[in-house]
Amino acid sequence: MGGVPARRIRADYAVSGRRAVRVTLVAAAGFYLFRYGLGRPVAATYALFAAVALGGLAKIPGTGRQRAATVLRLLPVCWLLVAVGTYLSVRTWSAVVGMLAVGFALAFAAVGGPRPAGAAPGLQLLYILPSFPPYDPGTLGERLTGTSTGLILFVVAEALVFPEPGPPSYRQRAADAVRIAAHDAALLAAPPYALTEPDIRAAWEASRSLRSLTVPEAERPAGAGLRDRALAHTGLATRTLLSRLAQLPGPPGGRPGPEVSAVLRAVARLATATADCLGTGPSPVAPYEDLVRARAHLSAVSAGPAPAADPAPATARAPDFPPAVLRRHAAVLEIADAALAMAPAADLAVRGRHAAVETAHGRFWYAGTWAPILWWHRLRGHAGRRSVCFQNAVRIALALTAARLVAGVDTLPHGFWAMLATLTLTRTTMDETWHTIRLALTGTLAGALVTAGVLTLAGTDTTVYAVVLPAWMLLAFTVGPVKGVGWAQGLFTVLVALVFAQLAPPTWRLAEVRVLDVLVGSAIGAVFGLLAWPRGAHDELRYAAAELLRRAAEIVVATGASVAGGGAVAGGGAVAVPSGASGHRSLQSAVVLAESAYAQFQSEPTPFGGAARRPAPRSVDWQATLMAGHHTLWGSERLLAPPPTGLGSVAAESVSGLGDRVAARMLLVSAALDPGADTPTGRFPLIDPALGGSVTEPPGAPRLYYATVSWLDSLMTDLTRIAHGGPEAGRDPPAR
Repeated sequence: MGGVPARRIRADYAVSGRRAVRVTLVAAAGFYLFRYGLGRPVAATYALFAAVALGGLAKIPGTGRQRAATVLRLLPVCWLLVAVGTYLSVRTWSAVVGMLAVGFALAFAAVGGPRPAGAAPGLQLLYILPSFPPYDPGTLGERLTGTSTGLILFVVAEALVFPEPGPPSYRQRAADAVRIAAHDAALLAAPPYALTEPDIRAAWEASRSLRSLTVPEAERPAGAGLRDRALAHTGLATRTLLSRLAQLPGPPGGRPGPEVSAVLRAVARLATATADCLGTGPSPVAPYEDLVRARAHLSAVSAGPAPAADPAPATARAPDFPPAVLRRHAAVLEIADAALAMAPAADLAVRGRHAAVETAHGRFWYAGTWAPILWWHRLRGHAGRRSVCFQNAVRIALALTAARLVAGVDTLPHGFWAMLATLTLTRTTMDETWHTIRLALTGTLAGALVTAGVLTLAGTDTTVYAVVLPAWMLLAFTVGPVKGVGWAQGLFTVLVALVFAQLAPPTWRLAEVRVLDVLVGSAIGAVFGLLAWPRGAHDELRYAAAELLRRAAEIVVATGASVAGGGAVAGGGAVAVPSGASGHRSLQSAVVLAESAYAQFQSEPTPFGGAARRPAPRSVDWQATLMAGHHTLWGSERLLAPPPTGLGSVAAESVSGLGDRVAARMLLVSAALDPGADTPTGRFPLIDPALGGSVTEPPGAPRLYYATVSWLDSLMTDLTRIAHGGPEAGRDPPAR
């Protein structure tokens, strides 16, 4: 056991060491070229800090080549930030207003995915740097030259120095999972018509490999564009397909009907073609159309004899199947629906607007939408106080604005350091902010003592600082990320002193100024961390998940009533929610906010204590909550299109009762996740997933009844997973 942490620490040092070598090479080369080779201290400063900003402060995920590509695309943004910061810095009020606008915009860019989120701190630094003396727009050319040189050298170093092997892409993971789904569907279509325990375990592992928690940040399809949305849709549909295949009951009598086997074989062929499409294969058009026909045939056979007033063709008539057969028909139809969602999503993810597989407008609303509109949807979805991305942007923008105001009004010496401290020490939770500040101040004080000693001994001999700087930079960027914020602040305190000692005559008081600035910046960060959503995503995720389940419960009740009454909600209520109406949009919005809160929740540590917190469920599968939201949307849209014609009184009463039970249990779970003022905090409920024995199965019920029950049963499975937990312990139950 003791060797595992040691190996992990060695691996961490290897990763940070490689990055430290790249940053040191670039920063030192740019700094020495301009400072001593060309006699341009301004360009030297910007060359060094450009490399430090995007290489050290920014946390852009991915391999070196992926980071290089990201930085290259951000080069025009960097020029703009330096230019705007230079011109707005001449007056305090314009610098403060600019800091508020730019700080919010860069932080809010995190809605675009892990790469913009990781680059944001470095871009903030590139705007902060020209916001302080000397206020000289005439040096803009030198500033841009230094910035460009530092960033271009950094791009080259990231791409060529210590190249890293890339992990499997999300497309590769999805293709592997789809092949397992194809294998399972083929097994279910042939004797013995069942999956073995190893098959179920393999399906579970494949499903787990598509969860964001197990995917490297750089590979997550989290962007707002068409292909990222479609790839995320592919992963969700694939997980649903694997789940439904693993849960499919065995055929009554030991042998399925030919229509069921035909659908499962068509699912297997479509899954195989989809996996090929995710690689380099063609669009799975023909297998998709085959499954559409096979599904339609099974649906017609399962529907049974048509009413006498509207006789159906002979092919639509069927014997009076027993309930067990109809339940299996409904489960197989859900499997087909998941496969029919997976294939178009995969085609869109690979070919974008050139996809050939037919897409349903409601489910794939983004397929024909231009990129700017997709980004507008993403931004609008997060433009509210319940979005953690919005909360983080407001928090950091206000903190940086306050730091810039204090530095400008009080003429704080080296106010740049105060803003840098605010930027690097402000966290998303108050507990974490206090913990970080305590460590940072301790490290800064230790670094200041070392700095004072070095400056006193070396005096004005810049040769000493020039020789020591690369070695210290290598040490700082290797040790700091591994040892934590205290070490990082202490080492960086000495580092900036070594840099500025080569730009102006140094004194030991530089260490004193550094401590003062970090103290001011920390205090500002702590104040805004306390005032602006101090609990981060830990509480927000509970609220978002509870709100999602409340919205889902409304959809379940409305859909069940619409199916039961043939389009009108039972009891004289409102009209059922159709596809794309306000109820579905509300649930979609709730899913978006819950997904963003979950993404931040994964990056936040467990609270260190201090702030009073409401009791949280000990083990909650948040991913299952998100799946329940998606499954509610998908199932409701499927059952309501085309509009249902009603079930008859007995079946209608049964469906309404089941829908009410599922909705009530959704509300029960939501109350446990986020209890309201009128809801006592109690134990988290363990949900019994069995619905079959809760009502009397009506004789002669139509296929729509069993399709609805199958959908409600799948939602109960999701609720069971939420209650039993999973991701908190790093695992999922194999039943999925």
